[in-house]
Amino acid sequence: MSRLDSFIRRLSAQRDCIDHAAHLIAALPGPVIELGLGNGRTYDHLRERFPDRAIWVFDRAVKAHPDCVPPESLTFLGDFQTTLPGARRRIGQPVAFAHCDTGSGDRAVTAALAAWLGPALRPLLAQGAVVASDQPLAGAGYEALPLPASVKPERYFLLRAV
Repeated sequence: MSRLDSFIRRLSAQRDCIDHAAHLIAALPGPVIELGLGNGRTYDHLRERFPDRAIWVFDRAVKAHPDCVPPESLTFLGDFQTTLPGARRRIGQPVAFAHCDTGSGDRAVTAALAAWLGPALRPLLAQGAVVASDQPLAGAGYEALPLPASVKPERYFLLRAV
């Protein structure tokens, strides 16, 4: 598969998982978090799917398209391992949905971050919250959810906080 085809599949999976999660958490109160702002495409999609929820963003630096820059008041800047612990205090309530786009070109670094992220993310989440991730997240307190039919296994991951 070409890198272009792989990229298209990843973005389609991202969109389909976010859209599915919007239905899964419709009755669950709480904000949304985006780990990995990048150029802001996914953040822009989250604003459309969750128009009545605060969307908190975590990234090292804001390098998004000007139309997709989150408000400073809802942004955590720095390394996830520094900004995620303790973020619940600032957010002020349990999170209903987390989108994690944390993969990089370095497989070892990506795997280490995913191994850390699963347990570190769980304290921020409401019971019943949904996590969509480009990486498999491990840790206690999650159950795997079925993917939308359009998403191939291992392309994206959906979890529910239990």
